[in-house]
Amino acid sequence: MSLFLIAALPFLGAVFPALLIRAGRNAAASAAGFTTLLAFVGLMLHIPAVFRGETVQASIDWLPALGLNANFFLDGLGFLFAAMILGIGLLIILYARFYLSREDPMGQFFCYLLLFQGAMVGIVLSDNILLLLVFWELTSLSSFLLIGYWKHLPEGRQGARMALAVTGSGGLAMIAGMLMLGHIVGSYDLSVILQNKDAIQASPLYMPALILILLGCFTKSAQFPFHFWLPHAMAAPTPVSAYLHSATMVKAGLFLMARLWPVLAGTPEWFYIVATTGLVTMLVGAVIALFKDDLKALLAFSTVSHLGLITMLLGFGTKIAAVVAVFHIINHATFKAALFMTAGIVDHEAGTRDIKRLGGLRHLMPVTFAIGTVAALSMAGIPPLNGFLSKEMMLEEAAHTSWYGSALLVPVLVTVAALFSAAYSFRFIAHVFLGPKRDDYPGHPHDPNTGMWIGPAFLVTLVVLIGLASAKIAGPLVATAAGAVIGGGELPYYSLKLWHGLTPALYMSIVAVIGGVVFLALHAQLTRIWTALPRPEAKQIFEALVHALTRTARVVTDGLHNGALTRYAAIMVTFTVIIGYAAYRGGTLGAATREMQTAGLLPVVGWFALVVSTLFIVAKHRNRLVALVLIGVVGLVVSMAFNYLSAPDLALTQISVEVVTIILMLLALNFMPKETPVETPLPTRLRDGAISVVAGLGAGGLIYALMMRDFAFPTISDYHLANSYKGGGGTNVVNVILVDFRGYDTFGEIIVLGIAAMVIFALTEAVLNSRVRAYLLNRKPDLPQAGDAHPLMMVVATRVMMPLALMVAAYIFFRGHNLPGGGFIAGLIAAIAIIMQYMASGFGWATERQRYPYHAIIGSGVLIAAATGMGAWFNGMPFLTSAFGYIHWEPLEEFEWATAALFDLGVFLAVVGAVLLALESLSRFAWQPGISSEHAMDINPARDEAAKTGTEG
Repeated sequence: MSLFLIAALPFLGAVFPALLIRAGRNAAASAAGFTTLLAFVGLMLHIPAVFRGETVQASIDWLPALGLNANFFLDGLGFLFAAMILGIGLLIILYARFYLSREDPMGQFFCYLLLFQGAMVGIVLSDNILLLLVFWELTSLSSFLLIGYWKHLPEGRQGARMALAVTGSGGLAMIAGMLMLGHIVGSYDLSVILQNKDAIQASPLYMPALILILLGCFTKSAQFPFHFWLPHAMAAPTPVSAYLHSATMVKAGLFLMARLWPVLAGTPEWFYIVATTGLVTMLVGAVIALFKDDLKALLAFSTVSHLGLITMLLGFGTKIAAVVAVFHIINHATFKAALFMTAGIVDHEAGTRDIKRLGGLRHLMPVTFAIGTVAALSMAGIPPLNGFLSKEMMLEEAAHTSWYGSALLVPVLVTVAALFSAAYSFRFIAHVFLGPKRDDYPGHPHDPNTGMWIGPAFLVTLVVLIGLASAKIAGPLVATAAGAVIGGGELPYYSLKLWHGLTPALYMSIVAVIGGVVFLALHAQLTRIWTALPRPEAKQIFEALVHALTRTARVVTDGLHNGALTRYAAIMVTFTVIIGYAAYRGGTLGAATREMQTAGLLPVVGWFALVVSTLFIVAKHRNRLVALVLIGVVGLVVSMAFNYLSAPDLALTQISVEVVTIILMLLALNFMPKETPVETPLPTRLRDGAISVVAGLGAGGLIYALMMRDFAFPTISDYHLANSYKGGGGTNVVNVILVDFRGYDTFGEIIVLGIAAMVIFALTEAVLNSRVRAYLLNRKPDLPQAGDAHPLMMVVATRVMMPLALMVAAYIFFRGHNLPGGGFIAGLIAAIAIIMQYMASGFGWATERQRYPYHAIIGSGVLIAAATGMGAWFNGMPFLTSAFGYIHWEPLEEFEWATAALFDLGVFLAVVGAVLLALESLSRFAWQPGISSEHAMDINPARDEAAKTGTEG
């Protein structure tokens, strides 16, 4: 099975549980399970290749110019993590089916779970760090949905926000580090990066990149001091907790450290940052776990401790330590998933997970007791279980590791952490299952149905089998995954067996186990000491930090974003001027290569009109009508300038836009005060004036500098001129650019235009459905109205012009590919023809006679443009690549036809629909009931007959 399909299956399958929930809970769970099983089977098909040491690859060039390619690869490390994600995911789906209650929206749960699963699979299979970053952030978002699944619980919402804030912040830091890594190597493909260890470690960017990447890894894997988010994520349903802690989410950080181990490890910086962080996390998590009374909190901090253990091993930087880290990742996934599901069973059946209210459950829940005891003993490192093997190997590595010249510091601290680990594991068994039965359980404890215990039972079976026959069962997978971690080459000697002789690790292990038993016996006394000790509360620190950041952000935001558009414009323009000036000072500007041309009388007159109109707009801008007239003058002068400079397409577009804009704005101004009040104080106006003058002079100077010099390199305009006909089939370069070379821009513009019209319509609907409607319907005009609301001359002229204008629009449309014109200009001309009907005959008359909804016209235009663009795919060409050729239909002469005409048709319809929808929306404010929509020149047989009869009588 293709790696693309394996990565895509969870995302595709996420749709089905949500759709099938109406068919029942079993249907939703089965859909999720079948999707995961299919991906798991597809992964298993690659076992022969992976175990031979081969790397399975799949690649698609997505955005090669940006270095973003959809590249996937599967080696031993990726196979290990993908197998855990999908394999344990299957067991979690089965468990969740029976754990969740009927009140829980199960379809939604499995949808979130599969999205999260797909993001994790994407991380471990990605061969491009940019693609990996996309999946990385998806894990944060999808885990937010899972952790906050029980929305009715405040702690669930808070835990989800905390997890998203911490892991998301670390992810942002990691993005910067990954980009640095790609910059050093010159490629964003992981397979290339992993071959450039020397270049990376010799680069001055190595240290910044290392710190930023490790921030992402440490936050995701809950390393100290970012460990606090993980226990608060326990507000999620137990299936989520079991999945997050065993095979996903927190393992993502470990995976990335292991993946980048060949190029980042082996330096003192790596050792002291990673190994120290892991050691501290291991010790802190183990100590806190011993004193937690919430069963899931105990397991959560135990996860923190074991994540620190694996991080420490990776930080040691030796090959054998990397092997041990891989082995413990496997072992931790098995016993931790089983333990969390056991805790969920206890909570589900006993009605509580408070350890103080439990005990004696071995009599009532023997199956659960057996599963939980075996898993907890493995977590404690008791032989012959798998946890003992990796713990002994870890202790052996720690015994031979010195820190800043001290040969005892690491072994002693690791032994203390192992002691606390044994203590909380023993407490899990003793305080939950041992002791006498109680008569005050909140529920009625009993073993659950098979669906809930079969998953953890399977996992503890693996715990035992790996412990007894690890070389046969786990050996090949450990060797394959560890070989990928160290970057290939020969693995160091190691032995996955229970007895290694009388070694320092054995003595350290004995001390840890005996100490764990002692600490369990003294737990009550130690708890009193722990409670009395002053210690920082991570949750309070986090909340205080968030509050401080929020307060600071609010001060900055309120200072900059006060709702005044003038302030926003002043900040933006000032910043632009400063950046432009810095670029000018830092650059080189050669001497002018062109001579100044002599300006004729017409350009001078036009320039003078433009300047005078602009100055008058500034001086008279509070009078809305005068400002609008002057804006029209500016638009007319600009369109004349376009025509003078041999740009007839732009001139036609500009003058058409001016007509439409002026009419619509006049209609809008009819409902606004004549003048705007003076709201800006004089100092602010002087400031804005100074900024405007400086920005204008800067823009003018830039244009002058460009026009007085020849370009030393080919310009994009030269390319368009040379390829307009042979590439797009048209001699009108402007139109070919709009519908072919930059058709995607035009496609986006018509979508935006349609959205703008829809917004105007929505605002109109909202206003007319409010109390404003009564005012509009009952208002009386302030000024005396003209005697004839619909002048006969204007009515006649517009109705005569209507077919002529539409014919001109059609002419402009069809000639646009080779001569000035096109769909945009034709759409504006057609819109103006219909607008004139509204102006002459009124809203009621025109509305009664239009047959097509403008919403549908906009939608059809966008769909036609999109369909035309997608048609290029059938020719193996990129989206919106036009095809053209010559057609000879008898008796017509041979003529050219291009698919760009269909795209232009979509533009035409979108423009007509958007303009007329905006017009209709604004016109509805002016319409009043009771106004006749008939006119003297309308043909109305009934009225005419009545009039005739009355006259004769």
